[in-house]
Amino acid sequence: MAHFLFQVAYTAEAWATLLKNPHDRIEIVRPVLQKLGGDIESAYMAFGEYDIVGVMNLPSNVEAAAFSLAATAGGSIKAIKTTPLMTVQEGVSAMQKAAAAGYVPPAAPAGV
Repeated sequence: MAHFLFQVAYTAEAWATLLKNPHDRIEIVRPVLQKLGGDIESAYMAFGEYDIVGVMNLPSNVEAAAFSLAATAGGSIKAIKTTPLMTVQEGVSAMQKAAAAGYVPPAAPAGV
């Protein structure tokens, strides 16, 4: 199962609706993720650019994109950012593969 960081910013209209009827949106979103084969690992309210941040587990990038598209199409989100996450061990493995890949950077032109 792949992990994704999600960051969501609500529209002013969405906030107005939530203030009239405060409730846990994560419990509304959870069944959507379950239909896509995943779930929410953790979620938090946040200050700053995004209002909600968290980690969701989904089978692949396709399901993560499907969630992002569905959420955006609802009209209550002004911005959503979905970032694929790797475990530290996956990152170390990527570093090892990069070190052995044999990439050669472009050379600077002579005299520069």
